[in-house]
Amino acid sequence: MSKPSPEVYEDGRGMDAHNSVMRDIRGLKEKHYDPHEPTRVWLDEDNTPSGVYDSLTIILNTGGCRWARAGGCTMCGYVAESVEGGTVEHSALMDQIQACLDHEADNADEPADLIKIYTSGSFLDEREVPAETRQAIAETFGDRERIVLESLPDFVDHGKITDFTEQGLDVDIAVGLETATDKIRHDCVNKYFDFSDFEDACATAKEAGAGVKAYLLMKPPFLSEREARDDMLASVRRCADVEGCHTVSMNPCNVQQFTMVNELFREGGYRPPWLWSVADVLEQTADIDAIVISDPVGHGSDRGAHNCGECDDKVQKAIKDFDLRQDPSVFEQVDCDCKRTWELVIDEETSYAMPLAR
Repeated sequence: MSKPSPEVYEDGRGMDAHNSVMRDIRGLKEKHYDPHEPTRVWLDEDNTPSGVYDSLTIILNTGGCRWARAGGCTMCGYVAESVEGGTVEHSALMDQIQACLDHEADNADEPADLIKIYTSGSFLDEREVPAETRQAIAETFGDRERIVLESLPDFVDHGKITDFTEQGLDVDIAVGLETATDKIRHDCVNKYFDFSDFEDACATAKEAGAGVKAYLLMKPPFLSEREARDDMLASVRRCADVEGCHTVSMNPCNVQQFTMVNELFREGGYRPPWLWSVADVLEQTADIDAIVISDPVGHGSDRGAHNCGECDDKVQKAIKDFDLRQDPSVFEQVDCDCKRTWELVIDEETSYAMPLAR
């Protein structure tokens, strides 16, 4: 893994403090999970460099993200859904793949051209997904058009990617960068690597014939709405300038159980981003040479990106429309009185006295 500077490991400070808190929070988990069942599976449609495809999204239940086992990111509760013990056997992982194929057969008229595989960690980390399983999955989906594979930069490797490109698949590596600003990634998200590691992963993917899809986090904890919006604008543009990064996915932070963000939320110290902020970023970055998309999880709820409750579905529909057509004019068709409240929040909210509005 990439190594942050020694200061972050100082006892009781920086990442050491973050990790200690999050290990305690995640220790409260009581639910157990079946290693033969995927965490989630669903059908959708996605915009790609080759056009809009019907997609099958698979979240495999592995032993969990290696970084999350150490403590991990402040907003991510997915490791709490992982199988205990740190590893899942090849046969069990392939049972999960079969369950996803069965779901597709029962709910789709024909197989999806796009497969998206996530582990809420790193699909390319062989502690989560062994080489044998990776190769079997490549063969299983070799008749599809395109595949997205989730990974931290550390595990992006030429040979692992060619397992898929040799099947004739267009390959995209989904990297959870969160922000192009190293200080925010380290201090607010508690993620250990630097932007330069992301650039290296893009170069490796490109050499192996793959592209990169950068995942950014809209509104990490400890940032005001304006700080989060402005950092996202800068991050989207910086990612688009990296050769090999063809898509930027903006993920509005949602409040998940067993996370530091959840603890802040419960004490009134965190509000998920406004949907107006998401729309604003998409509208302002529509001119860049990359696909920019967003899919707000839990939109309209207190724990997901939301506005006033009256306009949430309308704005979400416009965001989804933009994802597929990349036409910023869709946002001219939605408005609400609460937009003035959002504008006030953008102008007046500060990171030391937030949230200004719920």
